[in-house]
Amino acid sequence: MVVDMDTPIIRISLFLFVLVFFALLENFYPRRRPGGNTKERWKTNFSISIISQVLLQLMLPLSAVLIAVLASGNNFGLFNNIEWPVFIEGALVFLLLDFSIYIQHVLSHKIPILWQIHKVHHSDRELDTSTAVRFHPLEIYISMLYKSIVIIVLGPSAVLVLIFEIVLSSSAIFNHANLKLPAKIDRLLRKTIVTPDMHRLHHSVREFESSKNYGFNFSFWDRVFDTHLKVSDEYHKKMTLGLESHQSINTDRLIWSLWLPFIKK
Repeated sequence: MVVDMDTPIIRISLFLFVLVFFALLENFYPRRRPGGNTKERWKTNFSISIISQVLLQLMLPLSAVLIAVLASGNNFGLFNNIEWPVFIEGALVFLLLDFSIYIQHVLSHKIPILWQIHKVHHSDRELDTSTAVRFHPLEIYISMLYKSIVIIVLGPSAVLVLIFEIVLSSSAIFNHANLKLPAKIDRLLRKTIVTPDMHRLHHSVREFESSKNYGFNFSFWDRVFDTHLKVSDEYHKKMTLGLESHQSINTDRLIWSLWLPFIKK
């Protein structure tokens, strides 16, 4: 399989399909009753995403897939210099890339300057599919730099990076969805992947809870590093989401959200 110029079309098409699919599901099977001005929230969240992507392309016109292609062409990275069976290499690459995202997420909460930027994502007072794209342009830029370094060090194939990027964005939409899963299905899925209930707790206003469940795709990193927490079904219905210091209508506004990293509070 060759990664060509059609890659962005593939990614965008799949992203939109997954987004619409889970947006419809959460509308018919909501976990929590939607509150606030949903229309304004969605407009702000998607505007932030569009601005982030445009600025990223202007400042750093590269993608994770292209970085993998360049690394391969220059024999950079571990997997570009060893010959392992495709299945083993694929499994290891996927695990290591996912682990790197878990580490990045933890650091985004633990390092003050990174948290100042990341809290734009957490300032959303509701949680649904639109929250999955609510990341400040600075965070998108830092994330791209971080991911580029990881790819250069690991040297995964462009195809594996493409697959990982598609799975990661799809997982983010799924686990941010305001979706009620049957309890048995949630328990089964949670053994391997992050479910909406698992990730929703991470968006609680309570710091003890928001410092748990960092995983974006695989759920076992949280169990391995003791950052996993499960709460009762009833608690999910009454949990307050967002930032305790910012529970006003401002969080639904675009300019305020973009300026949040520069507000000391």
